[in-house]
Amino acid sequence: MLLVLRNSWPLFLGVMLLMLGNGLQGTLLGIRGSIEGFSPNTMAWVMSGYFVGFLGGSRMAPEMIRRVGHVRVFAALASFVSACLLLYAAIPNVVAWFLLRVMIGFCFSGVYVVAESWLNDSATNETRGQTLSLYLIVQMIGIVTAQGVLNFADPSGYTLFIISSVLVSISFAPILLSISPAPMFQATKPMSFKKLYTSSPTAVVGTFFLGAIFAALFGMASVFGTEKGLDVKTITIFVASIYIGGMLLQYPIGWISDHMDRRKLIIMLTIFATVSMFGGKLFTDNIYALLILGFIIGGVANPLYSLYIAYMNDYLDHDDMAAASGGLIFINGLGAVGGPFLVGWMMTEFGADSFFVYLGALFGVSALWALVRSTRREAPNVEDTASYAPITMSATAVAMELATEVAIDMAEDAETEAESDNSKA
Repeated sequence: MLLVLRNSWPLFLGVMLLMLGNGLQGTLLGIRGSIEGFSPNTMAWVMSGYFVGFLGGSRMAPEMIRRVGHVRVFAALASFVSACLLLYAAIPNVVAWFLLRVMIGFCFSGVYVVAESWLNDSATNETRGQTLSLYLIVQMIGIVTAQGVLNFADPSGYTLFIISSVLVSISFAPILLSISPAPMFQATKPMSFKKLYTSSPTAVVGTFFLGAIFAALFGMASVFGTEKGLDVKTITIFVASIYIGGMLLQYPIGWISDHMDRRKLIIMLTIFATVSMFGGKLFTDNIYALLILGFIIGGVANPLYSLYIAYMNDYLDHDDMAAASGGLIFINGLGAVGGPFLVGWMMTEFGADSFFVYLGALFGVSALWALVRSTRREAPNVEDTASYAPITMSATAVAMELATEVAIDMAEDAETEAESDNSKA
């Protein structure tokens, strides 16, 4: 991993600065919305704009890159992001914020495609797994650090929006000044929804609901904090706990998933999350209980995304895995677009604690669906399953293809090792 970092540190530094800027604006906007007097239902509309734009950008960015190239697309979109971040404070209007969120989501989608294309191109067969792991770690470090930056200034002023804009602007330099040439771009066409569902109904439905969960975590967690009357420091610690949980539990859950029936693990995790959300709702006035809840949400939701992808791959040939991953990204995005509307309405009508009721209900439906599907067909043998590769829910199809290649490499290595052990025996 140190070798990967030494060879590609400009790219990873740029990615971390991008995540700093994006993580900062996501939490800051939720807090600023409360200061401006916007209700949770209103902020839900604003927050959903990011996922609308991200979903559209994921479809249009590949064509833009093919027409004008990586460098121009990256520079243009990142510049738009930087400008939009400044306009938040200048135009505290719901419609304007929604349109700015759509633009930022669209631009970040394209920026991530470019950055991940360079990342994929820089990885070799020997370093592919380390590259993906380092990318995941850098993303999480960026988002968690952003929560600390939020405490540097008053969220009611301009300073934090300026800091976010500057971070995104600075991120251009290490990436664009890198000596690495722009890679060739080839986007895999997503698999049809019908074939996706036929391959694994559990993964498709679970990924959709997980998108709605992710949208609440990324867009509405800070809104929940303001509705609870928490101060800025406590809100940032709560949001940080979500991503710390996702980072720390990603690999242990991944290791377990490679050694047991993944469907059972999905059921266990979603039931655990359901009980935790409904039970924890009773203790949200206790800051320590709140942090534990945040850790559990992130620790289940983030690995669960990779787990659904790995479970889908268990029923596919290697040649179909990348296409299936692209389809799951789109399904996850559809769930993310609608998620903020429901949780915003619930928080407006029934209070801030309905944030956890919303999460518990979605985890519960996911668990029930997985239980129903477990009665319809047999799970594949553990020895024949694909390997788990960690990935975040903000990743684009390019990073997903890298994760798929890592999973295939790991599966082939495991088969080779098993054959070697059999021959020795």
